[in-house]
Amino acid sequence: MSDHDHPHKEPQHERSPWAARIRAVEELLEERGVFTKEEIEAQVEYMEARTYENGARLVARAWVDSTFKERLLSDTKAAAMELGLDASGPVEFLTVENTDEVHNVIVCTLCSCYPRAILGRPPDWYKSFAYRSRVVVEPREVLREFGLELPKGKRIAVHDSSADLRYLVLPQRPEGTEGMSEDELAALVTRDSLIGTDVPRTAREASRV
Repeated sequence: MSDHDHPHKEPQHERSPWAARIRAVEELLEERGVFTKEEIEAQVEYMEARTYENGARLVARAWVDSTFKERLLSDTKAAAMELGLDASGPVEFLTVENTDEVHNVIVCTLCSCYPRAILGRPPDWYKSFAYRSRVVVEPREVLREFGLELPKGKRIAVHDSSADLRYLVLPQRPEGTEGMSEDELAALVTRDSLIGTDVPRTAREASRV
């Protein structure tokens, strides 16, 4: 589901105080000479350039390269660096793999911890109290509201992100995608499939876009 029609979308007025607080911190850093305005703007632009498409590239490479997939699952930072994605810093990243037996879903129950260094900004609904509180209690129902109906026998694993550890989902490769290029495969990966509230598009669906 898109942000505009999802019931968990966070109202705009609830976000405005945070924006004001962030701007106040920026002004304080400028006044004390910690950073210049230009340095802050450069960092904002750098972070804004990060989108879920980076995660899609990681997934597509893992789908076509089994050794890269092993590295992604064992050392996400190092695997990201191989594709020119800088995820360095104190925060750790862990990629969890969807299989025929288990489907992974990501949440941050305390606030909105998210793998921003790789995927950029989280969707508004990810930060909402409704999503954060419900997905750990009734994940199957929440996924159903997203339009994702999982087989009854498939286990749902909910991973709670923190200030020290962020998660990414490695979704299953859709059937019928043999022979597709890495770029074509990356185009099948949706933002929400990297969180676990969606699955990648099929090759047929992609051809209709």
